[in-house]
Amino acid sequence: MAMRLIRTEPVEGMTRPYVRRWWALLVLCLSLLIIVMANTALTVAAPDMTQDLGLSSADLQWVIDGYTVPYAALMLLLGAIGDKYSRRGALVLGLVVFGAGSVAGSLVGSATGVIAARAVMGVGAALIMPATLSLLAATFPRAERARAITLWTATAGLAIAAGPLVAGALLEDHGWASTFLINVPIAVLAIVGALVLVPPSKAGHHDRIDYVGGLLSVVWIAALVYMIIEGPHFGWGVKAITAAVAAGLGLVLFVVWELRHPRPVLDVRRFTQRRFAGSNLAVALFFLAVFGAFYYLTQHLQFVLGYDALDTGLRMLPLAGAVFVGSALTGYFTPRVGMKVTVTAGMVGGTAALALLSQVDSGSAYGTFVIPLVVLGLAIGLALSPCTDAIMGAFPEAELGVGGAVNDTSLELGGSLGIAILGSLLSTSYASHLTDATNGSKLPTGALSSAQDSVGAGYQVAQAIGERAQQLAAQASQAASAGKPEQAAELKTQATQLAQGARQMADAVGSSFSDAVARTSLIGAVILGVGTVLVAVLLPGKGQAEGAGAPESVTEAGADVPAETSESAEASELTRTGR
Repeated sequence: MAMRLIRTEPVEGMTRPYVRRWWALLVLCLSLLIIVMANTALTVAAPDMTQDLGLSSADLQWVIDGYTVPYAALMLLLGAIGDKYSRRGALVLGLVVFGAGSVAGSLVGSATGVIAARAVMGVGAALIMPATLSLLAATFPRAERARAITLWTATAGLAIAAGPLVAGALLEDHGWASTFLINVPIAVLAIVGALVLVPPSKAGHHDRIDYVGGLLSVVWIAALVYMIIEGPHFGWGVKAITAAVAAGLGLVLFVVWELRHPRPVLDVRRFTQRRFAGSNLAVALFFLAVFGAFYYLTQHLQFVLGYDALDTGLRMLPLAGAVFVGSALTGYFTPRVGMKVTVTAGMVGGTAALALLSQVDSGSAYGTFVIPLVVLGLAIGLALSPCTDAIMGAFPEAELGVGGAVNDTSLELGGSLGIAILGSLLSTSYASHLTDATNGSKLPTGALSSAQDSVGAGYQVAQAIGERAQQLAAQASQAASAGKPEQAAELKTQATQLAQGARQMADAVGSSFSDAVARTSLIGAVILGVGTVLVAVLLPGKGQAEGAGAPESVTEAGADVPAETSESAEASELTRTGR
C-alpha cells in the first residue's frame, strides 16, 4: 500500500499534463517557505539567542550568515546534479538535511554549534531551492508555468514577512530553540507530500556533469559571499582581501573553463542575452533592496518603537498581503503590456518605497511604515514573477535545475549584498549621528563607544545609566535616614543628573537610528533607481525578438490563458515536448 502511495511515474514519461500538478505546487511552495523563513525568523530570535549563549556581535553575524555561504555557493552544482540524477530526490534529500540541521541547532549550547547547524541547514537549502523551481517547470506545461511561478514568488514574499511572525509567536512561550524545531514537522510534511504528490523528474540526457566548472562556481561564489560578509562588518583585513582575490580569480577561471567546455555546467554565453541578463540583474537588485530594508525595519520596530517579537511580525504582514496582490496584477498585465513594462514598474515601485522610508525621523510611528511596506510588497509581486519565468524559460528541459539555481543565486547574492551594503551604511550613519547627538553630554567613560555598536547596545547603555541613577537615589535616601544631609544632597544631585543623562541617551539613540534609517533608505533608493534604468535598457520590449533567448510571446503566454483555450495550449505543449 505504501508503495502505491509513492508517485513513481516520471513526469517526462506522461502523455498528458500531470493531473495533480497544483497539489504538487503546494508541496514545492511549502518547501520554499521553510528555507526562506529560516533566515527572516532568526532576526527576531537573535536577542534571546545572544543572551542565552553569550554571543558576541561577530558570533551573531556568523550565526546568521553561516547559513548563507553554503546556500549560495552550492546551488549551481547541486542543481546540475539534481537535473542528472533526480530533482525530486534532491528535494527530499535537502529536506532531510535541513530538518537534521534544525534539530541539531535546537540542541547545541554554543556559538560554534549553532553556526555549524546553520551551515548544515544551508546545504539542505541549496538542494531544496533549485529543486523547487526545476520540478515546477518540469511538471507544468508552458501555458500554466507563469501562473505557477507567480504563486512560487508570492510564497517567497509571504515567507519574508511570516518568519518574524512565526518566531514572535513561538518566543511568547518558548525559547529560541523552538524557532529551529518548528522546521522539523514542516519538513516531514513536505517530504511525505513530495513522495506522494510530486512526480519524479530528471534530464533526458546522461552526459557527464561538468564537476570542474561546478567546483569553480562553489569557490568563487563562496569567496564572494564571505567577502561581502567579512569586509563591511569586520573590516577589510587579510581575510576579506584574500576572499576578494579568490572570488575574482575563481570567477575568471570559471568563465574561461565554461566557455571552453563542450557541456558546461552553466553556459555563460546566456548572459549576453538581454532578457536573461536583465532578469538576473532585476532579481539581484530587488533582493538587495528588500533584504537590506527588512534588516533595518525589523530593528526599528523592535528597538525604537518598542514592539515585541510577535507585534513586529504582525506589523510586517502588510508586505506579505501586498506581494499577493502584486502577483495577481503581474499575471494580468504581463501578457498584455510585456514583461519590460511590468518589471520596470515594479522596480520603480521599490525605489519609491525606499524613498518614502527616507522621510523617517524620531517622531515617526508605525503608520509611517505602512505605505512603504505595501508599496514594496506590490513591487515584489509585480517584478519578480516575470523575471523568474524569463530566467527559467532560457534553459532547456534538461537544465531546469541549473536554471533554478541561477535564479536563486542571483536572489541570494542580492540579499547578501543588501544586508552588507545597506547594513554597513546604517551602522556608520548611526554611529556618526549618535556622536553628534551626544556631543557635550557628560557620559560615563566608554558609554558612547559601547552605544555606537548597535541600536540595541545603545538602549542597553541608556538602561544601565538609568539603573545607576536609581542606585544613587536609593543611597541618597539611606544617607538622609542616617542623618547625613550633605552626602544625601550630593548623591541626589548625581542621581538626577544620571537619570537625565539616561533619558537623553535613549532619545539620542532613537533619533540617531531613525536618521540612519532615513539616510540608508535614500542611498538604497538611489541604487535601485540606477538599477531600474539599467534593467529597463536591457530588457527587450513586448514582441521584440532576441537571438537565442526565449521569445517573450512564449514566456508570457502562460501568464493568463483563458479557460476555454487552456486545453488546446496543453495539447500544443504535448506535441512540442513529446510528453
